[in-house]
Amino acid sequence: MTSLNFDDQDGVLRSITDAPPTHYTLKIESLSMLTKNSLEKYESGEFEAGGYKWKLVFYPNGNKGKNVKDHISLYLVMAGANTSQIHWGVQAVFRLFLLDQNTGNYLVFQEEKERRFHAMKLDWGFDQFLSIKAFTEASNGFLVDDTCVLGAEVFVSKERSMGKGECLSMVKDAVMYKHVWKIDSFSKITTDCQDSKTFSSGEQKWKIQLYPKGKGNGMGSHLSLILALADPTSLPPGTKIYTEFTLRILDQTHQRHQHGKASFWFSASNPERGWQKFITLGFLSHTGMGFLLKDSCIVEAEVTVHGMSYAI
Repeated sequence: MTSLNFDDQDGVLRSITDAPPTHYTLKIESLSMLTKNSLEKYESGEFEAGGYKWKLVFYPNGNKGKNVKDHISLYLVMAGANTSQIHWGVQAVFRLFLLDQNTGNYLVFQEEKERRFHAMKLDWGFDQFLSIKAFTEASNGFLVDDTCVLGAEVFVSKERSMGKGECLSMVKDAVMYKHVWKIDSFSKITTDCQDSKTFSSGEQKWKIQLYPKGKGNGMGSHLSLILALADPTSLPPGTKIYTEFTLRILDQTHQRHQHGKASFWFSASNPERGWQKFITLGFLSHTGMGFLLKDSCIVEAEVTVHGMSYAI
């Protein structure tokens, strides 16, 4: 290994050792074939250290996502972490290795301070691990016969739990889904509530609930119409779904439809929303109105999911 001129990177310790990496070694043969086959990066298999799983991510031509030029990039990534849970953190000191195959020694990079890995930041490492010029220089021994050897050591110092949190994700260009439900033999319904078939909108399953004799303060005087989550118990705790919806009973004769429109945060604890006094029973059954034609009623739902909030 000849004398190397390193880029200025504050807080980075560099050393040379003849001891191989304790936890993982990654040997890459035919390195040039990565670029030839349009592979911008290579992710190693998982390895365990300090009770957690990790992997190495290597960019032989630099991490273009961070505008790295003329350097190789190397990172340590926590593997198998649940990115929907960020109330934890793992403090670790790590060292990344590059073998000088001419001498058998390793060039070691280490940050001066420990880093905290968590679901919002799963990777730490070096955007400019080494210049491509130094990496490919034959006398340095880092790349021999198109082969290089990398490695990692990870020492977990402590875990830390943080407070609870919430993530709101809004949908760009949300799509409206329309569901049509025809109810035949309306006058013969004997149950308090009729449910439509389930339908999907915004990756959630929904149903329409119709109360022919009313519900709550509409009981006995109105038909009640409700939009409900089909399986609210399947939602993770703390999940809320912001939804815009329209419920409509069609006037099959004059197209003077009866409708209601609302927006609501649906959740496991508040799985339904609608109108207990959607339409009076007298208006519904009036022969000149067309809501009941040949004892059939047609109900429509237009549902657009605009966003979701979930616990983290």
